[in-house]
This record gives sequence, structure tokens and C-alpha cells, in this order.
Amino acid sequence: MKQPPRIAIVGAGPAGLTAANVLKRHGILATVLESDAGPAARDQGGSLDLHPDEGQAALKMAGQLEAFMAVARHEDQETRVIDALSGDTLRDEAPEPGEGDRPEIDRIVLRELLLAPLDPQQILWNAHVEEVTAREDGAYAIRLADREVGPFDLVIGADGAWSRVRPVLSDVLPTYTGISFVELWLSDVDTRHTELSRLVGHGTLFSLHGGAGLFAQRNGGGQIRVYAAIRTPAEAGFRPDKALAGITTDQILSYYPGWSPRLTALISSADRLAAVRPINALPVDFRWEHRPGLTLVGDAAHVMPPMGVGVNLAMLDAAELAEALVAAVDWPTAVQAFEERMMSRSGPIAAECAAGFAGWFAEQDGTALAQHFDARNDRETN
Repeated sequence: MKQPPRIAIVGAGPAGLTAANVLKRHGILATVLESDAGPAARDQGGSLDLHPDEGQAALKMAGQLEAFMAVARHEDQETRVIDALSGDTLRDEAPEPGEGDRPEIDRIVLRELLLAPLDPQQILWNAHVEEVTAREDGAYAIRLADREVGPFDLVIGADGAWSRVRPVLSDVLPTYTGISFVELWLSDVDTRHTELSRLVGHGTLFSLHGGAGLFAQRNGGGQIRVYAAIRTPAEAGFRPDKALAGITTDQILSYYPGWSPRLTALISSADRLAAVRPINALPVDFRWEHRPGLTLVGDAAHVMPPMGVGVNLAMLDAAELAEALVAAVDWPTAVQAFEERMMSRSGPIAAECAAGFAGWFAEQDGTALAQHFDARNDRETN
């Protein structure tokens, strides 16, 4: 590239920081804008399993795969499916020591890993993007709550489901799936919640019945995060995060009649009700008309239900876009070609996730879970 573009990356999540790392590795310092007040200003969410051909491939392009392998939790790759009514274990998959290829990492640890190689001046914290506007010279300015920054030749929207960059490209918004996750935390589980620690094991537990679900995920630092997945109305204008604000443990338990006490103890024993997370998704065929100087990656481009692929796809998007920019003689054409590849890849995956997620919460038993893991294992084998 003769003259690299002035690049802004909106969002300092896994996708945005992956892109910044790949670019910096090749001598391009992008400006990253993040609404968080600082790296640890809020909880970043639970644990992530990074896949070899996606998240790990992205980290390799970013020069951070070795650092990831050094801090990842290789021991937490177990998957358990528990019958909701009997509490019996239906499936328990755990790789042999040294054989698992999807190590786990807490989101905050991944953020720290991806921030470490960047220059501090690259990151604008507490940068609340209000609007991206076109300038007469063809570049873009970004209006924040307190000032305007720019100009930028390329603005990359890596700012999630409710992206402030996407509205410049499309008026399509994510829609509510009808399912919300109520997140609860169990701390010091190996000393304070030993039975639940054994129940969850070293990885992730899944259970479904009657349109509700329970998922429990081991995190670092002796923590288990529990996600109580419940169906709530989806009327126009409905805000499940507002409607469920202040929900009590007893109210959550009312969504799980007849469930095994082994499982409902994950709710009743929780130390903290941390958040309500409505599950939203873009249409599986979402695309936008290319506009020079703007693009999207990750959830900004293809937010889908949480079926274990979102972060991996986001990081791969970001790394491939950055690599395309670095290698390009004509970077605007390279961005357009990248968008076509990304949308062609993400569309079928989004459709599969949407169908699978709907199936999970339409089933009266764990059949959909068994089918999901059978299909995943078939894909990995082939």
C-alpha cells in the first residue's frame, strides 16, 4: 500500500482490537474509539472458546496466538447436557488432556491481551459515538458526545448489535428473538458451591425443557456464570431488559416448573443477579450496499443468537479485513471485496444459528441440544 488510509475503528471489543493489532503489526496505527471509560470499566461478559480456524486464526494474524495459548484455560473444554427433569447427565464430552482445540478465555483477559501490544494513544476511551458524517472531501468525521474527531478515510464499525456506524449504511435494525438471558453469578464455587461446581464440571452445562433453558459456564477465578434463558413477550416497542429489571430469584424460578432441584439450585444459590440480556438478531440475509470509506465487522454486520460462533466470526472478520487493507494496492476495492466474502460466509451461519436457537426453545426436551452437538461434531470431523 503506497499511502495507508486514516482508519477509525469504532469499538474496542474482540473484533475491533483484533483489527487494530493486525494493522499495527504492519505499521498502521488505527484510532480505536470505545464508549467504556477504561479497559476494566464494566464487566466484559463470560468465557469464550476460540476455534482453530476462526478466533485462533485471527489471533495468529494479529501475532497474539502464542500469548493466547499461554493464558487460555485448556482444562475447561468440557460440554455437559443435563436432563431438565431428572437431573441426569445425557452427554458429557471432555477432550483428553492436551487434545482439546477450543481453549477458553475470559473476555476481560482477552481484552487485556489485545490491548497490550497497542500504543495507549491509539485508544480513545469514554468516546460515545453519536454520528458518523460524510465530509465534502470524501472523508468521514465522527461526532462524539463532547467533540468531533477525524477526518478518517475509512471507518470500521466493530461496535456490536446496536452499532452507530451501521445506520449510515442501512436502516435495518436487530429484532428481539423472544428469548432473554438473565445472568447470575456464583463465586468461589470450589469452596462455597462444591456440589454446583461438580455439576457444571470444567466447561459448559446445557439444559432445555418446555421453552426455557439453563446454561452454566465455568469462568476463571473460581466463578460460574449462569444464564437463565426465558421466553418473554415480543410486542412492538417491548424492552425485555426494562420489563425484567428487578426480577427476583423466585420470579426466575417460576419459569422452571418441574425442573430438577440439582439444576434450579444454579439459580437459587446465585450470589448475584448480574444482568438481563435480551437476545437480538439481524435478518439472516442482511446485506448493505457498499459505500466507500465505511464498513462493518462482527455483530455490527451479522449479530446472531449465541450459538458459540459470534466472537469467532467477529475476530476472523476483523483480521481478514485488516490483512486485506495491508496487502492492497487499491484499498477501497479491497474493502468491497472483503465485504462480499464476509457476507457470503456469515449468511448461511446466521441462518443455521437462527434455526438452531428457535429449535432449542420450541422443544419440550433436550432433543434439539443432542442434534446440535451431533451436527457440530460432524462438521469438525469432516
